Amino acid sequence: MKIYINKSAYEKLKKRFLWIYQNEITKAPECDAGSVVDVYYKDTYVATAFYNSLSKISARIISFEKTHLDKNFFKKRIEKAIKKRELIKNTNSLRLIHSEADFLPGLIVDKYGDNLVVSFTTAGMDNFKGIIIEILIELLNPKGIYEKGDKIREKEGLEVINQTLYGSVDDEFVIVENDKKFFTSLKEGQKTGFFLDQRKNRKIVGEFGNEKTLDLFANAGGFGIYANAKFTKFVEISALACSQIEKNCTLNNLKNYQIIKADVFKFLENEKEKYDLIIIDPPAFAKTKSARKGAIKGWKYLIVNSLKLLEEGGFLALFSCSHSITSKDLLDLALSSAVIEKCDLEVIEFLKQDIDHPYLLNVPNSLYLTGVLLRRV
Repeated sequence: MKIYINKSAYEKLKKRFLWIYQNEITKAPECDAGSVVDVYYKDTYVATAFYNSLSKISARIISFEKTHLDKNFFKKRIEKAIKKRELIKNTNSLRLIHSEADFLPGLIVDKYGDNLVVSFTTAGMDNFKGIIIEILIELLNPKGIYEKGDKIREKEGLEVINQTLYGSVDDEFVIVENDKKFFTSLKEGQKTGFFLDQRKNRKIVGEFGNEKTLDLFANAGGFGIYANAKFTKFVEISALACSQIEKNCTLNNLKNYQIIKADVFKFLENEKEKYDLIIIDPPAFAKTKSARKGAIKGWKYLIVNSLKLLEEGGFLALFSCSHSITSKDLLDLALSSAVIEKCDLEVIEFLKQDIDHPYLLNVPNSLYLTGVLLRRV
């Protein structure tokens, strides 16, 4: 089967971009969601892709060469992705496959010890689920494989499913990361169980500020635990996450801390204590460009009110997990907030997702987690 694209899409694909949008397709057959198609511009073959007319991103490139998608094809791709991760030595948990960034669009595989947690977020990859699971069993011999449903499946016309696909998966697992340990619920936690992408950033940020730490949107408490300050305050709205923070503080022998179950915005209205390290790591405020304006306003409030609580010489870590709020946006927001607070901020580190969540230059969207560490001077 063939689909035909317009010149604009062709120019992008020449630069090895991996998505084709609905309005860039000039002709396509009626076919099942996730069908494998050859992409043509006029009479020229361009790539092979998964095609799904239900999705705004209607075609996702799987190869720039004509190829037959069989078990051998997927095995080679998966082996290559696993080999890339051999550089990571300081943990028992990491992402093995990161969708388009490993040229496997719609496939996420996270390894927690002998457990694998997988997500199939595109119809194309979902069609090959059986083969993918066979390969993962052959290559990794896991204790169990659990499929974590992602709401993005609905955009592909797929049901959101949570299920054990093979063996048995630990309900609770202890992640060992550098010299820290974290409980995680593989079936109930956010993402596929834990924010593995922040591993490197937790270590970097944790080296700054050791008197009083404020960990906002704390999730499992990773940043505050790494900082190991004389006093740590965690603020998190989720009851499940708050219980995880409590367990993780005990597991890491953190003594002097307070966990506050609250909305961070409301918490900042009344907080008066001063801190020498503040971390702002919110969920994605802007998953789409249309939500950007509201996200910028929310970020401004968070930074201005955090600066009111930051000691001179103290450190402020900002993280955006949305491609719509960039590193430059964070710097612009920090600068305008510093002007309001009549203070100066120095850039200490630029931060991004760890290397098991690759950032491909030809896929700008694969840089989804950006951050900056600042010092108040």
